[in-house]
Amino acid sequence: MIDRLRSLTRRWTSAVPVLAVVLLVLTWGRDLPGGVVAVATVVLAGAVLAAVHHAEVVAHRVGEPFGSLVLAVAVTVIEVALIVTLMADGGDKTSTLARDTVFAAVMITCNGVVGLSLLVGSLRHGTAVFNAEGTGAALATVATLATLSLVLPTFTTSAPGPEFSGVQLTFAALSSLILYGLFVATQTVRHRDYFLPLTREGQVISADDHADAPSARTALISLGLLGLALVGVVGLAKGVSSTIESGVAAAGLHHAVVGVIIAMMVLLPETIAALRSARRDRVQTSLNLALGSAMASIGLTIPAVALASIWLDGPLLLGLGATHMVLLALTVVVASLTVVPGRATPLQGGVHLVIFAAYLELAINP
Repeated sequence: MIDRLRSLTRRWTSAVPVLAVVLLVLTWGRDLPGGVVAVATVVLAGAVLAAVHHAEVVAHRVGEPFGSLVLAVAVTVIEVALIVTLMADGGDKTSTLARDTVFAAVMITCNGVVGLSLLVGSLRHGTAVFNAEGTGAALATVATLATLSLVLPTFTTSAPGPEFSGVQLTFAALSSLILYGLFVATQTVRHRDYFLPLTREGQVISADDHADAPSARTALISLGLLGLALVGVVGLAKGVSSTIESGVAAAGLHHAVVGVIIAMMVLLPETIAALRSARRDRVQTSLNLALGSAMASIGLTIPAVALASIWLDGPLLLGLGATHMVLLALTVVVASLTVVPGRATPLQGGVHLVIFAAYLELAINP
């Protein structure tokens, strides 16, 4: 019976990414009727689940922290491509798209995903255990990237409005790439053990022992299907975005809600993967996914839009408003206090989730 279920899982997780890409090709650039939007939404949900499955196969083959890095970077690269594409088509009305998308990713990952992971891990296992050294390094990198890219533009005076001058934008882009590269080298080479899960006694778990690792051929197939699934997720999210925009406008909500909804759909694969790791008492893997996604979102998006701004028309507004800067500062302070002990209770998870709820509430009622 178990073998039959595994075979069925392999079949649908292999078919859905291909179906998602085919549907994306057939619907790209077209106004979709309600029935097609409903089908696209169902396929989108299936592609999310398939992406999580294939990411876990790859992660099991390459081990941590490489596995969480694969999913974080793959999602972010496709997300960056989507942002640049939308900015190229949108003109002045997309001048804040990069800022809004990056900030939404930071709040979703650093509060939503982190809060849920800590809550699930601590409720299921008493306390959530993780490595404070590795998680603290990741948090410090996220805080620095966010401040340099999203806070400083509000206060610089070389260009009007919350935007960088050309020289400042170049510096921010290069700094983002350098910091992200340094972190990846630290995570995967010099101090890899800082980012591995821990036992209750604080011992590093160097390998998962719940199942045999898949073969290299299986992992490569899953890597390819993971790429297809992520292309389908992001592309179909863009396809249904016009319907979401219409619904948000009809409900009288602020336009920023559209970006939040799309960001949440795009980050669903990482969220589900993080929760599964937390249930298995691998909270460090969950935090690697959350903070790694936030870091990749800034570290790859800012250089990409900086390069794209050479030929894109209109301003590139990166600076946050006062309300969002307060939320970012609160997130960094609370996350620092969460990380220091290396253990968390449901209280810490609840605090992060309340901050995330405040972000959502202010997005709806600014």
